[in-house]
Parts: sequence; C-alpha cells; structure tokens
Amino acid sequence: MPLKREEFHAVAASFLGWTLDAFDYFVVVFLVDTLAGAFGVSKTAIVWSLTATLAMRPLGALFFGLLSDRYGRRIPLMANVVFFSVVELLCGFAPNYTFFLIMRGLYGIGMGGEWGVGASLAMEAAPKRWRGILSGILQGGYSVGYLLAAVVTRFALHPLGWRWMFWLGGIPALLAFYIASKVPESEAWQQHRAPSTGAVLRILAGEWKRFAYLVFLMVFMMFLSHGTQDLYPDFLTSVHHATVNTAAYIAMLYNVGAIVGAIIFGSLSERLGRRWGMIGALGVCLLSIPIWAFGGSLTVLAMGAFLMQAGGQGAWGIIPVHLNEMSHDATRGVVPGLAYQLGILFAAPTNNIEFALRDHFGYQWALASFEIVTIVVLAITLALGTERRGRSFVTAKEEDHVMVPE
Repeated sequence: MPLKREEFHAVAASFLGWTLDAFDYFVVVFLVDTLAGAFGVSKTAIVWSLTATLAMRPLGALFFGLLSDRYGRRIPLMANVVFFSVVELLCGFAPNYTFFLIMRGLYGIGMGGEWGVGASLAMEAAPKRWRGILSGILQGGYSVGYLLAAVVTRFALHPLGWRWMFWLGGIPALLAFYIASKVPESEAWQQHRAPSTGAVLRILAGEWKRFAYLVFLMVFMMFLSHGTQDLYPDFLTSVHHATVNTAAYIAMLYNVGAIVGAIIFGSLSERLGRRWGMIGALGVCLLSIPIWAFGGSLTVLAMGAFLMQAGGQGAWGIIPVHLNEMSHDATRGVVPGLAYQLGILFAAPTNNIEFALRDHFGYQWALASFEIVTIVVLAITLALGTERRGRSFVTAKEEDHVMVPE
C-alpha cells in the first residue's frame, strides 16, 4: 500500500532536513587542511570545531524538542531549518578562527534540534508496517548529506573556494516553505499534547530509567558513527597518501553503502525486531574491520569502508523508529532527539580520542581498537535491552505501553 500524500510529505520533509543538515556538518570533514591553512591554526583546532558542533547539539534537542511537544511539530521544525541555514551561511563569512568556532557551536544547536523533531514527525506519520523501512530511509538522509558533501568538495572546492562550501548551506532555508505548504500537523501530537512544558518535563523525569538506557545506547552509537566516518578521509590522506579527490570518491562509495545498509536493516527490523536487526548490522561492522583499517591498497580500503558503513548505518537506520517507539506519547518530540544528542555530547571527544590513540598506536590500530570495543559494548547493551516494536502512536492502548522483551 503506497503512502498517503500527507504521509509522504511528512517523511520527505524530515528526510530532506536531515540530509541538508548532515551536508552542512560534513563539509568541515573535507576541509580540515584547507581551513587550518586559511585561519592559520593547527588541524587539531579544526577538529575541535567538529567537537564544538557535536557538544552543542543537546541544547538544540532540548529547546526545539520541548517546543514540538508543546506547540506541534511543524512550526518548530521550520524555525529550526531557518536557524541552522543562516548560521551555516555565516560560517562562509568567517574572518578568523574564533568567529568560525562560535558559528560551528551555534550550528550545533540547530543540528541538534532538527533530528528529533523531524524523526517524530516522520515516524508518527508512517503506517506501522512501514516504520522500519521508512526509518532506514530517514536515517539514510544523513549518509546522503555526507555523500553530497563529498561530491561538492570534489567538484566545487577548487573552482569556487572553501567559503562557497558554507554559502551553499543557506539553501536549506527554502525547505521551510515546503513544510509550511505541504506538511500537516501530527495527529499523534494532537491526541497526546501535554498541557504545559512543565508536564512534559515531569513525564520525562518519571521515565528516567528508560531515558538513561537510551542515552547510554546513543553514546556508543555515536562512537560507531563518528568514530568510523569523521576522520576516515584524513586517515586515507595521511596514511595512504590519497589525494583529497580520491578520499572524496571513496567517501561517495561508502556513503552509498551506508544508504543501502540503512534501508536493508531498517526493513529487516520489522521481522527480526529492532534490537536483533541492529545486532546483525553490527556483525557486518565487526567482520569488515580487517580490510577497513588494515587494507593494503586504496581499493581494499574502499571495499572495507563500504561494508563498515553498510553495517554501521544499517544499525543506525533502525534508531529513528526504535527511539520513537520507546518514548512516551507526550514526550516523543523531546525524548528521541535529546537522547540522541546527549549521546553526541558524551561522545563529542571521539575524534580527539582517536587522534590521541593515533599518536600512541598508529592510525590503523587507533581506529580498529576503538571500534572493536564500541561494537562489543553495543551488542551487549542491545541484547540485554527491550523494545516496543509496532506500538500505536495514535491510540493509547494498554498493550502499547508494555515493554516487549524478545
């Protein structure tokens, strides 16, 4: 059964918002050397700008999430898109590193707000039997954004210059018009709207054990995602002497793997369950480590990167639906996004940790050892956890509020 028009627009708006948000973030990943030279700072300083973006995301998740639980999904999502687009545009005008660092922190607030509100809007609009695959498609927007950043870097950086990489980030503001004209308000929010922001916070406090579990899960999911993606282009250029263009091509390839993996494992989660679908995806990651980190040629490394991201983003493809199903009806705007972004906060030093490990053990073992530990902890956490696959978001039935151990 095809999606209804309003369901399609809700999912499309969330997908596009996350795609464009990820594009704006990952542009910096490809410009580490360029920005260090432009501002006269070390590469480590530019890596800290990535950390600043990640660390500020929980503020955006809390602020925009509370707004969406109190006033609906549409208006906070539109405000968020305009905010992060304007900040990204200003990054292109940065006269020095200090200004750039401040803008990247502010950008983190916008990036933190977009995912939670967009995911709740999409998942509340999706039919129950479509949630898994649509969750994979939605999270695949992150990889599409990374892919677009790689393409733009490859073909636009040298003719246009680095500032244009950020000026292009102003384009997402146009998405607000699409949301305003095409996307309906969430029926689930209308039925379960809390009477006040205080009521939302009280419900959140009452669900603290479940929330703490979700935050712990997201910390290690962030270790998996950012630990395998953010520094990989620099790893290719530093250790294997790949050109920036070659690293960009490999990034394009492994993001195709990420998109495919997110959709496949998101769909499989409808049969296997959310947790076991993610554990299966983690198995792909673990098996790919030898060629992802220790491959002897760029071709082998590219194959390893494809498989790593197919598994890593395969697990991530289940996260939007899993977090939304685990959330209380009245806090679905804030809980998924805040758990997600607090995971980012605690995992924000990922790049710096891997840089430090690189100095002691070499780049290859730094990446490999960090991810082996991450994958093992994630698998144990998921195996011991619970899920609420297939619960209703619209009608509050007794069985919808029961944990489903499998």
